[in-house]
Amino acid sequence: MKLIGVSVDPLDSHNDWVKDIEKTQGTGLNFPLLADKDQVVADLYGMIHPKADPKVTVRTVFIIDSAKKIRLMLTYPPSTGRNLDEILRVIDSLQLTDNHKVATPVDWKNGEDVIIVPSLSNEEAKERFPDGWDEQTPYLRVTRQPGRK
Repeated sequence: MKLIGVSVDPLDSHNDWVKDIEKTQGTGLNFPLLADKDQVVADLYGMIHPKADPKVTVRTVFIIDSAKKIRLMLTYPPSTGRNLDEILRVIDSLQLTDNHKVATPVDWKNGEDVIIVPSLSNEEAKERFPDGWDEQTPYLRVTRQPGRK
């Protein structure tokens, strides 16, 4: 996974912004930041909330997989802080579900139980999940996360 930020501020303002982050958040910026002062990238990808002052901030998060397919787009309103833990949770879920026939429930965290996808028959599920599952409904079969004991 690689992280990149996009800012509609000019490049020279980033140095002050990075210092502000270090001072107020107690952490440094450890990923590249693209200066998009003319908003070419932000406008091209619809990254600014439609009701926001376009100079306030870029508010859209994209998760793009290694095949260059957009897997998630999330636009935060300017009044709501973005949550890196939630973004990492989605990435964990995408990586897990790409490799196994499972889905993750609401508020799922890495290591917690998952849902066997409904398209997988019970016979196929027995092969993939030999320790079994809790069948709450025919389409809601809960099992341990693959690779976890």
